[in-house]
Amino acid sequence: MSRIITITSGKGGVGKTTTSINLAAALNFFGKDVIIVDANLTTPNVGLHLGAPIVPVSLNHVLLGKAKVSDAIYEHESGTKIIPSSLSIGELKRLDHSKLKDLSKKLRKVADYVIYDSSAGLGDEATAAIESADEIIIVTNPEIPAVTDALKTAKLAEQLGKEIKGVIVTRVRNNSTEMPIANIQDMLELPILGIVPEDENIQMSVVMKDAIIHTHPKSKAARAYKKIAAKISGVDYKDKVSFFDMLLGRY
Repeated sequence: MSRIITITSGKGGVGKTTTSINLAAALNFFGKDVIIVDANLTTPNVGLHLGAPIVPVSLNHVLLGKAKVSDAIYEHESGTKIIPSSLSIGELKRLDHSKLKDLSKKLRKVADYVIYDSSAGLGDEATAAIESADEIIIVTNPEIPAVTDALKTAKLAEQLGKEIKGVIVTRVRNNSTEMPIANIQDMLELPILGIVPEDENIQMSVVMKDAIIHTHPKSKAARAYKKIAAKISGVDYKDKVSFFDMLLGRY
């Protein structure tokens, strides 16, 4: 049975889109058929990250009833499929966010996993993405403002009756200014699905218009996302580091 997962956050800039793309790419790496939906209609970034900023048919066309959802699915060279949103602001006022639910019903038939990259915050757009999902994953940084906003997002998801799969903590530097992971878990009262370290290779992967698990498969962030994807999908994955990778610091 297919699973609809919305990746969301209370605060912008925490790595939500990066997580959506790399989690989807990692699931695809494990042989799962995955579609990423850019449900951040106001400020879409999935297409920008994967080299498809402007496409003939976008999610906007589907929500406006101008196109079929099958016409808005594009396959990245890696095999991961995406439904980008339009960069145009002219259509935003006419979009009906509630139609994302209908989109979920259609996408269940064509993919094992559908990953919604939600907008940040608690507005109508983010709420519609949460309502459209089976499960919610919250992304946060180890900082008090981000974790506080993540708590608000968790409360909203609970009010909407949605299962929160857990939390992914990104951009972890392991320094004294960060909130300890144990404190984050205690504050949110949710399982920690994984910890993604700060990794300069992520910015390089954006420049290369691909997921970091493809551009830098041995990097710390890539290995972290694979571990999370394995946990979510129930895949038996052993993270092996060779002697030469350790010697070169690629771990």
